[in-house]
Amino acid sequence: MEVAGLADGVLAGHRRAMARAITLVESRRADHREAAQELLVALLPHAGGARRVGISGVPGVGKSTFIDQLGTTLTAAGSKVAVLAVDPSSARSGGSILGDKTRMSRLAVDDRAFIRPAPTAGTLGGVAQATRESMVVVEAAGYEVVLVETVGVGQSEVTVAEMVDSFLFLTLARTGDQLQGIKRGILEIADVIAVNKADGSGEGDARRAARELAGAIRMLRGHGPDGWDVPVLTCAGLTGQGLTEVWGKVLEHQDRMRDSGDLEQKRATQQVRWVWQMVRDGLEHRLRAHRAVRGLAPDLETAVLAGELTPALAARQLLQTFLGDPTPED
Repeated sequence: MEVAGLADGVLAGHRRAMARAITLVESRRADHREAAQELLVALLPHAGGARRVGISGVPGVGKSTFIDQLGTTLTAAGSKVAVLAVDPSSARSGGSILGDKTRMSRLAVDDRAFIRPAPTAGTLGGVAQATRESMVVVEAAGYEVVLVETVGVGQSEVTVAEMVDSFLFLTLARTGDQLQGIKRGILEIADVIAVNKADGSGEGDARRAARELAGAIRMLRGHGPDGWDVPVLTCAGLTGQGLTEVWGKVLEHQDRMRDSGDLEQKRATQQVRWVWQMVRDGLEHRLRAHRAVRGLAPDLETAVLAGELTPALAARQLLQTFLGDPTPED
């Protein structure tokens, strides 16, 4: 794959080049990883100008419908919108299970939108390892808004919050248990909260849920050190009701950070965290590929399962084998 030509195609906004570039950064082949880093070096000076927003929510909240409506509204106003939809990986093929774009039917055929389902490949919390690099690609291609949709399970929300400027959490009104199933950690990292499906007969329940959540946020977080009080709004992704207000709060949050200098600092901190995450991923890959470790691991796992060895001792033996044995990986 000719990297310079691919970079030129991405910078020109060619969709085929963007798709090939993201496929390259998602690849785990050693030669592809080297080419991907060369590509990213060429693209990085042209990235960083987009608004980065993470969107997650409880199962069934209607994330895709919300994003479809929001995205088409933004493109109609002249913005170019990229959606990185992080899907659960297929255990058999490693590909995206929810990879069909029919979940965002209008946005999928919009010339000013680009949708890329990304398999999580078993990484922590369901977040694709290459999502950050995919963001560089779409930003370099001129997309002004990048929406990262997560699967809404595990630690994916926390991981996504560490790679975006603002984190939008969608929830639903459920009679009597609006706060159930919402982890405290979510309330701590959310920058904007929206109670979705607040139309028709569900509007009243949604407003009550919003009031309860607003009270919970005040008790948990009080007034933010940066003066930002997390807003809790209602909306209806299906009809578009309230989406303008929700997006307005996201923009207000980002504009405040930009004016205070917090946005630049936040992105710089995210870059440093990215470095150490890649170090951890690289070390784990090399450890698992180490011949001596691969030979020892099954016996240690069997001993742990039988209760003959503690996990801590098994881990110590694996690390000692990896660090002390000069046997290279395959």
